[in-house]
Amino acid sequence: MQTLEGMIAPKFSLKNEAGESVSLEDYAGKKYVVLFFYPKDSTPTCTTEACDFRDTHEAFNDLNAVILGISADNEKAHSKFIQKHGLPYSLLVDDTHEVSEAYGVWKLKKMFGKEFMGIERSTFLIDPTGTVVKEWRKVKVNGHVEEALETLNTITRHGV
Repeated sequence: MQTLEGMIAPKFSLKNEAGESVSLEDYAGKKYVVLFFYPKDSTPTCTTEACDFRDTHEAFNDLNAVILGISADNEKAHSKFIQKHGLPYSLLVDDTHEVSEAYGVWKLKKMFGKEFMGIERSTFLIDPTGTVVKEWRKVKVNGHVEEALETLNTITRHGV
């Protein structure tokens, strides 16, 4: 998959944990969107990433950014995950993988000798014009959220 940086982000409209429709266009002209794709609710690495975003939520908010997570899990799983870990942002249901495919994160994966299709952990920073200004693919969780926050800080402070 080629990079999406500098391109208009693929549009989407997905249900969140409460069954409400959330669209990228909801934030057009208003906010940056930190869109992170993760494999599965309540797994150790995904929990670490979700909690790292939770712990820096205010700093992202101060920089006019909204955080949205996307996985193939259903509304009930998202709701439990949010409640258990006090996540202050929405998790979106991509059970058809349509949005994951549009962003190029639906990939053939291998684990314990088995191959399967799943989400490759990735994050996209989308500006208020709908342009992808930064993407991180094959994310390693340790230090990732801090790097994303620093990138957003640099962009908003210096217009880079």
